[in-house]
Amino acid sequence: MKINAIITGATGMVGEGVLMECLLHPDVDKVLVINRRPCGVTHPKLTEILHTDFFDLSPVATQLNGYNACFFCLGVSSVGMKEEKYYSLTYTLTLQVAEILSRQNPGMTFCYVSGAGTDSTENGRINWARVKGKTENDLMKLPFKKVYAFRPGFMLPEKAAKNIHGYYAIYSILYPPLRALFPNFISTLKEVGIAMINSVIFGYEKSVLEVKDIVALAKIKT
Repeated sequence: MKINAIITGATGMVGEGVLMECLLHPDVDKVLVINRRPCGVTHPKLTEILHTDFFDLSPVATQLNGYNACFFCLGVSSVGMKEEKYYSLTYTLTLQVAEILSRQNPGMTFCYVSGAGTDSTENGRINWARVKGKTENDLMKLPFKKVYAFRPGFMLPEKAAKNIHGYYAIYSILYPPLRALFPNFISTLKEVGIAMINSVIFGYEKSVLEVKDIVALAKIKT
């Protein structure tokens, strides 16, 4: 199975990592990234659309046909952000993009980067977890072939990654003992990217993937 993938958030750490795995993977034929600013990557597989308003993709909608995967890595931190703004940028924006893609590509597998601790009940005390949970739940109601919610914890990026914070240099040193101690909370970003690709090729028994599921799915070989 050849994958034609759309990736959002390629100028962030997670999106960059997923993009790199897609460009390396033999089963990924072409990749379309939609960014507000250039990602700085050139590759024969890669096409880039620069578009500032993710709440309205209608100007570029015709360019979104013919894809069988979306790796939605666009997201913001809730730290210091008002609840209304976080809801808009997390739930409303994601559903706006997903609804267009589901209409144009009903055979698409949609992979959404959520987060460890997300609240599927939508009734917990933590706002970001409720919003992420509602986003996951409502994405799964859309007419995609399949929707997977990825809930990574701490992720170790590749050394060549550009879109990472300085503290990841320290984290990379601590990674081996932390992974040994907390295997259900820590993975590599490479594993997240490969697991997303494998979810399109092989599928997975669960719609919500915690860290241990992500690691297990990444181990499946073509």
